[in-house]
Amino acid sequence: MVPFSILDLSQVGEGSRVADAFANTARMARQAEALGYHRYWLAEHHGMPGVASSATAVAIAHVGHHTSTIRIGSGGIMLPNHAPLVIAEQFGTLEALFPGRVDLGLGRAPGTDMRTARALRRNMDSGVDSFPYDVAELRRLMDDPDGSEPILAVPGFGAKVPIWVLGSSTYGAQLAAQMGLPYAFASHFAPDLLHQALRLYRQQYRPSTDNPHPKAMVGIMGVAADTDEEAQYLFTSMRQAFAALRRNERKPFPAPVRGLQLSPEETQMVDHMLQYAVVGSPQTIERKLENFLAATEADELIISMPIHDIEARLRSVEIFSQSSLMQRMA
Repeated sequence: MVPFSILDLSQVGEGSRVADAFANTARMARQAEALGYHRYWLAEHHGMPGVASSATAVAIAHVGHHTSTIRIGSGGIMLPNHAPLVIAEQFGTLEALFPGRVDLGLGRAPGTDMRTARALRRNMDSGVDSFPYDVAELRRLMDDPDGSEPILAVPGFGAKVPIWVLGSSTYGAQLAAQMGLPYAFASHFAPDLLHQALRLYRQQYRPSTDNPHPKAMVGIMGVAADTDEEAQYLFTSMRQAFAALRRNERKPFPAPVRGLQLSPEETQMVDHMLQYAVVGSPQTIERKLENFLAATEADELIISMPIHDIEARLRSVEIFSQSSLMQRMA
């Protein structure tokens, strides 16, 4: 049994508004909390009409105000887009508002195209190469001050918000191991190096004061429904979205369609990227989860539920919570 958590992008569905996406996020977070999910994280993306969680710290505060016990945080903040001081202030503020509930997941990808990344950063001098130094600086800014600091994060100093390293390659795994930090692998969309990254992380882990043992989280796309057929139908939304991304088409998150037809090249790409997706009826979900968790030996599972209709999404949250493999943390 492992804790189950939720990864949300505040999806803006075809035919709906950004305000609807945030209302749906609040509903989903409340249900996740009531059903015993451990964390509710939001992801930073930019320039995507189907994703509303770009101002991630603000969206996390929205979830915090609609919940009371579930852990809230980022999955993740794309640190090269920001000065560490800004993130220390944002997450110090969140920790003050929601004490003991906030997590800070950090990634080094831009979460967008390079043109938008340049608009975010103004220059590209600081980027992925400075990521380890930025993580270390951020940790210092949120630690207890000793009086010698040239800069104070206010709010932020003394917040000690737990940091996770996010990744989709062996780089993040090795960095998390060297820094003694928890690690989350983005297997929900980047499956290739999952097992290699987990193996390196565990082999190379250096215990830290806050994290004496390695802790590995793995991600899946999850779509559960009362029947396998209905779940596969709902999953066509995500399949369309990945195909559109390949074509560089920017549009809201699509409604599902029956008889979806993609090109052979798109089908191959989508099937590969989503090979760890867990889609089906309660019985199918249970079997697939058991196989995936046994193969990864994960300490925690985080589920992204790319479902266009909010009622169907809430039903999926409920079905996953009924798995015998879920450890309820509430």
